Amino acid sequence: MMRKLVASLLVWLPLMAWAATPQTAVLDVQNMTCSVCPITVRKALEKVPGVLDAKVDYNHRTAIVKYDPGQATSTALIKATTDAGFPSTLHRGSQK
Repeated sequence: MMRKLVASLLVWLPLMAWAATPQTAVLDVQNMTCSVCPITVRKALEKVPGVLDAKVDYNHRTAIVKYDPGQATSTALIKATTDAGFPSTLHRGSQK
């Protein structure tokens, strides 16, 4: 039993060390003019590999995106919203 536990730890610990700490980016999103726009922006962001969560706030015209920096970049997030018709920029003070 103890050998199985040790063997399991030896397999999983290196994999856990490789997992990057999720980062959060806040994007200022343009062109959102109706209540459906945030859904389009969210779906575009969720298609980016590495995005873990995306919340879009229509009232503040922002998107808060949690992502794996080993798979996604803020540039990829901006491209996704822009390609969907909603140009965005990184909010001042947000992760780069």
